[in-house]
Amino acid sequence: MKVGIIGLGLMGGSFALALKDQYTDLEILGYDHNDQHCIEALQLQLVDKITDDLEAFCDRDLIILAIPVDGIIQILQEFDSLPETTTLIDFGSTKKKIVDSVPPSIRKNFVAAHPMTGTEKFGPSAAIPDLYRGQVVVLCDIEASGEHQQKFAKKIFTDLGMKIFYMEAQEHDRHAAFISHMPHALSYALANAVMKQENPRAIIALAGGGFRDMSRIAKSSPNMWTDIFRQNKENLIQAIQCFKGELERCEALVTEEKWDELYTWMQEANKLHEIL
Repeated sequence: MKVGIIGLGLMGGSFALALKDQYTDLEILGYDHNDQHCIEALQLQLVDKITDDLEAFCDRDLIILAIPVDGIIQILQEFDSLPETTTLIDFGSTKKKIVDSVPPSIRKNFVAAHPMTGTEKFGPSAAIPDLYRGQVVVLCDIEASGEHQQKFAKKIFTDLGMKIFYMEAQEHDRHAAFISHMPHALSYALANAVMKQENPRAIIALAGGGFRDMSRIAKSSPNMWTDIFRQNKENLIQAIQCFKGELERCEALVTEEKWDELYTWMQEANKLHEIL
């Protein structure tokens, strides 16, 4: 199987390692705008070869776009035609604008996917082989992909041990705003609020597991998350406003010393983990 991976950071690099663990007859071609990432990807044996020519990907069975959303949209315009047997999958965190940007000439080749996994680390050195195993991948507007591409993408993700869910792109973006994008905004806000009020010595002394868990994703790449917030702006604003409403509710209950109502409010929140 000839594979091309565009974007050799955490997601692309981990996918390369997962493929290498699963398949023996494999050749992976890599591409990244960051020269240092290309060097590291070769040193870490994430890929077999590096290219700076996108035309070199046109003979691939599988092409993975594991770069920020704006980059995905731009790269898609470079592929005006692909062989009928080529499957092109993007890993973008928002889907609607990506799906709408796909050139009609390669729409059958294209599969819109969002693997619901990751860490706060980035770059080729962050790649781990089991990042995808046991995790969910959401496939969006799958009926618009070619029959071969649908089957091939499902097989790849299943072989890597992923659980497949299906959504419309617009539906995905709304849900992702609440469950993925808003929590990142909250983590950045929490980190900034604490940094502006507390000195480093107090943070070191008092920051327990709960604070570390909530602030951990504030270490995520600002470049990537600025891109995601821009692409899913309307849904993210709605999610933040909903959160603000709940935070203001908590503030009011504490201010007014309505402890029984506060207890009930917290009890309602406990139900989330019954679902999880």
